[in-house]
Amino acid sequence: MAETVPLFPLSAVLLPGASLPLHIFEPRYRQLTVDLVTGAVPGRSFGVIAVKQSLDSVEETHDIGCTAVLQEARRLPDGRFDIVSRGEKRFRLLDIDDTSAPYLVGRVEWVPDADPLAERSMLLPALARAAREAHRRYCCAAWRHGDWEEPKEDVDITALAHLLASDCLLTLEDRQAVLEERDPVDRLHLVRTLLVREAVFLRMLRAVPVPLDQFAEKVSRN
Repeated sequence: MAETVPLFPLSAVLLPGASLPLHIFEPRYRQLTVDLVTGAVPGRSFGVIAVKQSLDSVEETHDIGCTAVLQEARRLPDGRFDIVSRGEKRFRLLDIDDTSAPYLVGRVEWVPDADPLAERSMLLPALARAAREAHRRYCCAAWRHGDWEEPKEDVDITALAHLLASDCLLTLEDRQAVLEERDPVDRLHLVRTLLVREAVFLRMLRAVPVPLDQFAEKVSRN
């Protein structure tokens, strides 16, 4: 059954379980923040959908996004907000309503994980270990000591791939592919492959990416 959620288009992909800090300055998203804080929007939840990267001037969004639950909001003296939210669950965007509220509202349906076949499920523990090792190698090459940490051992194995990918600098297309993959086995395999590739690039180029916390603002479609 379709539901409606406020939409926040970004030039970034939010993954379930990932933290999303945002600086809110545009009037319609200030209003969205007020509605989230006051409870006018149920569950303090809004949808983050990535804007497709293209050379033409028409901005289109991907079909699959992720809801974000507001965790912290700090109002600044001039009415802007600094907020922190966390990714929750995936949705497929069916339609966009730009008339019923000051901000965009999407009609969405939820996108749960598919159930892998029993014989494939047996691969999950080994894939999880391999993906964790790839994440460890990537982070050792990319970040300074103490700037990263491994997911806890008791993390749900079906959620592990999203957490491993969330603090790594992947392209928008790579992160979108991780978000859209519904099979937990294939998702872990995909994340391991991406992190192995990126670690090799880092070693070859001897390049260290800019830490994520230096990106203070996300660019929205406004």
